[in-house]
Amino acid sequence: MTDKLDLVLERTIDAPIDLVWKAYTDAEHLKRWFAPRPYEVTEMELDLKPGGIFRLRMQGPDGFDTGHGVPGCVLEVLELKKLAWTSALGPGYRPNEAGEGCESFPMTAVVTFADAGNGKTAYKAIALHKSEADREKHEQMGFHDGWVTVAGQLEEYAQSLRVSA
Repeated sequence: MTDKLDLVLERTIDAPIDLVWKAYTDAEHLKRWFAPRPYEVTEMELDLKPGGIFRLRMQGPDGFDTGHGVPGCVLEVLELKKLAWTSALGPGYRPNEAGEGCESFPMTAVVTFADAGNGKTAYKAIALHKSEADREKHEQMGFHDGWVTVAGQLEEYAQSLRVSA
């Protein structure tokens, strides 16, 4: 990890690790919180195994639409600990074509989870980029505001899973 190439978000989520993991690793749950409101995920595919698909379609009230989304590839799954995926590869580790907008540069996401005690989860999301230009583009597109908002929505959604359990 380097400051020149990567963007990092760390946060303590006020929900137990098992519910945070559940919210993050189920496509139907992801659709409910993974886009910063008022944007929404309208399509989500997740095959939670190395080489599996990670694909979403995000739409917003301003006409923003990622289209059907370039399918990414799950790289690593360590239950209750780590999830990594990339847009540089598609399912089955096949090289991907670049898309448009937020899919115009390859990125790898590494998200880690740890028990922070007292029913809380230490959450860390790292976006790895191939160049400083890609990192800057992602930052200018609103990485920090968007990912902080989404982490708050993850917390809220994981808490709702506790209530409904």
